[in-house]
Amino acid sequence: MATTAHRRSQLTREQVAQQKRGTQERSKLKLLVPSVGVFFTPLSLEEAFLFQDGRRRISSRRFVPPSFNDIRLILNSAQLLSLTRNGPIELVTFDGDVTLYDDGESLTDENPVIDKIIRLLRQGTRIGIVTAAGYTNAFRYYERLHGLLDAIADAITDTGVKVENPRLIILGGESNYLFEFDFHAENFLRYVPRETWMLDEMRKWLEEDIQSLLDVAEGALRECINNMQLSAEILRKDRAVGIIPVAGPGRQKFTREQLEETVLVTQQVLEVSSPGKKIPFCAFNGGNDVFVDIGDKSWGVLSCQRYFGGIEGSKTLHVGDQFLSAGANDFKARLACTTAWIASPAETVALLDELQLHSENR
Repeated sequence: MATTAHRRSQLTREQVAQQKRGTQERSKLKLLVPSVGVFFTPLSLEEAFLFQDGRRRISSRRFVPPSFNDIRLILNSAQLLSLTRNGPIELVTFDGDVTLYDDGESLTDENPVIDKIIRLLRQGTRIGIVTAAGYTNAFRYYERLHGLLDAIADAITDTGVKVENPRLIILGGESNYLFEFDFHAENFLRYVPRETWMLDEMRKWLEEDIQSLLDVAEGALRECINNMQLSAEILRKDRAVGIIPVAGPGRQKFTREQLEETVLVTQQVLEVSSPGKKIPFCAFNGGNDVFVDIGDKSWGVLSCQRYFGGIEGSKTLHVGDQFLSAGANDFKARLACTTAWIASPAETVALLDELQLHSENR
């Protein structure tokens, strides 16, 4: 398998070289996999396989072949190796639920990922939390992230632990609301007006088109509620619309199939609609709800990169749990930067430890 990984590494190096020349359509990888996207860095697949083989004993197994999770973790390691060898990572962005904390929970002070994020901040790495949670006030984000925000504040005031100008932002609603860490602000978060950080392309999105898209999405969601007899209600926000279970005793837990059907129906309706051709959107499965947001994670990550001075995709890592194409809102982040696919908050902690290990050994 190491030999196979070596050959695949050569394909990624050739792909990156062809991209730099603007001739990526001629690459061997593009010919083999026509749907392949952009590579921000080559992938050190052979070394990544040997690293994961030392942990997971893939080559020692007699009856169990390499699994999906084996491949996923090998690709994560390959990406980390390539990033650390091309210089320090300048920006790490994270999804929220299932990435930093369990689904529907909060980032509490005992969460082990907090120390890993503070370590990145001490090293001068910028941090962005790009989440689907769309709140317009700082307190709601403080409720979800108070363990991390309090720990950063404590690190600033602790004379034994110095954090130089920590740069952490929260981009909520995928790409709609930006808050920056501010030690002197209430809840340690300062709202940043949208007009000061929006990308030039985002300024072309007309408000009437945005509301028209949300109207179409709401109609599609209502149709799904009726067709599948869901015990759900519509929740409309200024930049999002979704369905949530009806509150009260016996609150319904939607099945995965119901959630994915709702995502796919709504997405298809929007794709053929007039506003859907003008305004980027993201329809996604939130675990026990379905939402449509204006913009998506690619716009969110690109906005973080611009806010921090124009960081390149090859110097950015996005960590998330939703990369399957159906109803997965981290999927689009691949258009903006390198990515790592994790399956739990514990995997995020392990990933950041591995990142530190490769950084020390580069």
